[in-house]
Amino acid sequence: MDPIQRVASREVYRNNWMTVREDDIRRPDGSPGIYGVIDKPDYALVIAQDGDRFRLVEQFRYPLGERRWEFPQGTAPDLADLPPAELAARELREETGLRAGSMTVLGRLDVAAGMSSQRGWVFLATGITEGEPEREHEEQDMRSAWFARADVEKMILAGEITDAQSIAAWAQLMLAERHRP
Repeated sequence: MDPIQRVASREVYRNNWMTVREDDIRRPDGSPGIYGVIDKPDYALVIAQDGDRFRLVEQFRYPLGERRWEFPQGTAPDLADLPPAELAARELREETGLRAGSMTVLGRLDVAAGMSSQRGWVFLATGITEGEPEREHEEQDMRSAWFARADVEKMILAGEITDAQSIAAWAQLMLAERHRP
């Protein structure tokens, strides 16, 4: 069966972080339809580990109207496309002030494949050195802290960490540890 085909596309919104487009499509059976798509550049999420401690950041997430704990993550400004490892190091330094001696790819994540083209890279950062954060203006309310492994897991179970990317990244870390040679 043929995949869905894009017949036409128009941009309906753009800012420094994303574009929204509406595509006219043709389904495999030939019937027409539309898709609304949010285009964002790839992001990097970083699990910074220092022994049995993990670094989280907390910030106000405007669409939810709540402060949320999550792993450091983000995209480059102005829709720039950076190499994944460079982006991961940048996000870690920017949001936490940490530098990593080693960055290991744990996997890839799709944010919301039914409505967004955005994909992410998950990294494990080790060999940590501390420094001052270099936060963007939008991150002025952010704070970061170290948490023990057991506390991260309790926060996920208690609904204190609800960020889907952070929870999926944690699962990737657990699987990588379980299957490490």
